[in-house]
Amino acid sequence: MKTKKQNKSSAFEKFASHVSKAAGSTPAFISAFLIVVVWAISGPFFGYSETWQLVINTGTTIITFLMVFLIQKAQNKDSLAIQLKLNELVASNEYSSNSLVDIESMTEEEMIIVQKYYQHLSALAKKDKSIRNSHSIAEAHEQHQRKDKTKTKPSTPNSTKK
Repeated sequence: MKTKKQNKSSAFEKFASHVSKAAGSTPAFISAFLIVVVWAISGPFFGYSETWQLVINTGTTIITFLMVFLIQKAQNKDSLAIQLKLNELVASNEYSSNSLVDIESMTEEEMIIVQKYYQHLSALAKKDKSIRNSHSIAEAHEQHQRKDKTKTKPSTPNSTKK
């Protein structure tokens, strides 16, 4: 059973996600653009007064201030979801290093060591002179057969066999 705090957090996450998506939409951009155009056109009617300038400055500052937090909340959730998906891919591949699962907690120096490893792998792949040598149809077939052989559990109603 969810607590009130969890419900509020979930509601805020949903709100932040919806607002973030809406703010990045074409209608939102067109609306903001039209507001600026109307504001600019209204300038002569208000004599380009300080109040006229204050309206747009205050409005954009408040909206920007609030949007920073909403977008960051949505970004944090999306980033965590991507990290978890990548962790699942790393953990599920028998050839990948499990140390990569929690790489975001490594120091920059440790990450540079890992980066050098992958740069070395890239250099070795470049020596093949052709992508066909490192990504062949036969290699894909072998990999599929190897994975297919490791499937020992029968399908359950909640899973699908690929």
